[in-house]
Amino acid sequence: MALSTLRIVWLYPDLLSTYGDRGNLLVLAHRARARGIDVEPMQIRSDQHIPHTADIYLIGGGEDGPQAVAADRLLQDGALSRAAEAGKPILAICAGYQLLGASFYANGRAYEGLNILDLRSDRGPSRAVGEIAGEAAPQLGIGPITGFENHGGRTHLGEAVQPLARVTAGVGNDGATEGAWAGHVIGTYMHGPGLARNPKLADLLLAWAVGVNPAQLPPLDDTWPERLRHERFAALSASQ
Repeated sequence: MALSTLRIVWLYPDLLSTYGDRGNLLVLAHRARARGIDVEPMQIRSDQHIPHTADIYLIGGGEDGPQAVAADRLLQDGALSRAAEAGKPILAICAGYQLLGASFYANGRAYEGLNILDLRSDRGPSRAVGEIAGEAAPQLGIGPITGFENHGGRTHLGEAVQPLARVTAGVGNDGATEGAWAGHVIGTYMHGPGLARNPKLADLLLAWAVGVNPAQLPPLDDTWPERLRHERFAALSASQ
């Protein structure tokens, strides 16, 4: 593997960090270190410049006010858009996911997004709260996904992105699809944190960052993550 030190940026923890989303940083750091990769976690607040030299960028969820502030500062900074153009892996959750599109709805009106992904978000008829699960896009090779959602938005995908998954439980984008991806950028409504519940998704991001196929990453003992996944899928099955 090419990287000796993996630089993971957690963006705007002072604005966007709900429902355990910081756990995604912890999961990536743990899975990298377990494979002998040094990790430099970087928490970049909204009053700081975003580094251009990171290897993975993470954004979490947040409420309307902080989301609108984050959009303005990300647009002014420009570094996240340049990271996407350079092919750096980006994982964005909930409000962070909506920020990656052309527009999103907050505080009763539409705001400009970063236009990193071909999508737009608006308000749905009801709030989506609870477990979400789906069959991930087969091209990604990560299998079924599981997470927790809590959002009032609905996201509409354009032609230049693909759904992260087809929904089997919950709402996601619109009751049919969940999340979106294009290149090395993934957006999703899955909290949980999502990478704790979906270790193959974590490894996909790591593989993109170090420039290998996920199958080339040394295997880890995923007994506990798999027990968690089994528990969540079993709970969904019992409730249906």
